Amino acid sequence: MAQTFASRLRCFKAVATRMRKLTRTAVLSALVVVTTAYAPTLAYAQSSDDSLRIYAVSIVKYTPYRFNGDGIYLGHGLVITAAHVVGHWPSLTRPHVVVADQDLPAKIIKEGSFEAVDLALLSVDETLLPVSLRLRRNPLCKEPPRVGMEVIDVSPKETARARIISPMLIPPQFRAKYPTLITAPQRSGSGLFEAERKCLLGIMSAKVLKYNVRKRALGVFTKPNGYAGYFVPASTIASFIPPNFRF
Repeated sequence: MAQTFASRLRCFKAVATRMRKLTRTAVLSALVVVTTAYAPTLAYAQSSDDSLRIYAVSIVKYTPYRFNGDGIYLGHGLVITAAHVVGHWPSLTRPHVVVADQDLPAKIIKEGSFEAVDLALLSVDETLLPVSLRLRRNPLCKEPPRVGMEVIDVSPKETARARIISPMLIPPQFRAKYPTLITAPQRSGSGLFEAERKCLLGIMSAKVLKYNVRKRALGVFTKPNGYAGYFVPASTIASFIPPNFRF
């Protein structure tokens, strides 16, 4: 009787062990299927984002020392960037635009200022650009940025995703001047594209102190939480570009 019971116990343990192994195999197989299904989606999104880098250019100043900033190619030989990237004395600093692996002298079409409109419009000789770039036109977004909208920051070396945040997250004295914000600062002059339509939403300009806002029973409490990135929106860019250079 004891032998029969021991045999049954061994059999039960063997079955239980077998069931555990089968369960682990099924879970691992499911994870592999899920991961494999999800990976192409991530790869496609990154590939789609990186395709925007064809519009990213470098703004280079050689005098009195070499300085690099970012800009975005619009089409027809026109480049938009932040005014403070070009600087106060472009005739002395002689800005060049590095686009499509070519270092080209740039002409200043219009320049604002960091204190007013932080934009500068430059032009290069379009005939020196490859045909693949000459045929491209980089459209400005028509719709205004919305809080929570997913965006792509584009520079010559990389792209990064972010979201539009509310100006209520920065100090009150800065909200009127810096109303269009994303979660974190990016390189000055880099382009901000709407993730869905891939249109140009703005040009990165500055960083602003950001707060973490929490509501408690005794009121609203704020705590410094890094910096937000301010960008000059597409509507301001459209107004900044002279009528004879619009397309």
